[in-house]
Amino acid sequence: MLPLVLASSSPYRRELLARLRLPFTWSAPAIDETARPDEDASSLVRRLAEEKARALSLQHPQHLIIGSDQVAVLGKQILGKPRTHERAHAQLLAASGNSITFLTGLALLDSQSGHCQIDCIPFTVHFRQLSNAQITRYLEAEQPYDCAGSFKAEGLGVSLFRSTEGTDATSLIGLPLIRLVDMLQLAGIDIP
Repeated sequence: MLPLVLASSSPYRRELLARLRLPFTWSAPAIDETARPDEDASSLVRRLAEEKARALSLQHPQHLIIGSDQVAVLGKQILGKPRTHERAHAQLLAASGNSITFLTGLALLDSQSGHCQIDCIPFTVHFRQLSNAQITRYLEAEQPYDCAGSFKAEGLGVSLFRSTEGTDATSLIGLPLIRLVDMLQLAGIDIP
């Protein structure tokens, strides 16, 4: 089995990958994550997931490298990480009573052969009607300023949802394990 490397510094992605009980290391790739002109959200996350994996291939020439990237889409607008309380409040206010689709790009690169499996996994969150007071209380409690969409689904953020829709709930957190297991099996790794 080729050693696994997660091309990410995200503690959320590391926690998810650890669920598979496979040994892995991680490293943060240095890439430009700027969207190209006229690049749609699905193409963006697929490209960035692959670029993250390929960015580590010289350092890890005989490895399976996992790249992942995620964007949140409300209507046609891509929501980034809010970084501030004000932006997070605006994102959640816009999401109130609406739906956000999370698109997670996933790449598994065999750096020895150069073969790369790439996919984009959607997951939709339907939000409750939220008051300004509810949004403020939530943001003060969880401070999800490093999360696209301004919430943590693995925490109190689930209280903001009316329902969810998708085939892999782990994609919402940033690493779609069901699809990753498929890719790993195609690469010759059996998982219990």
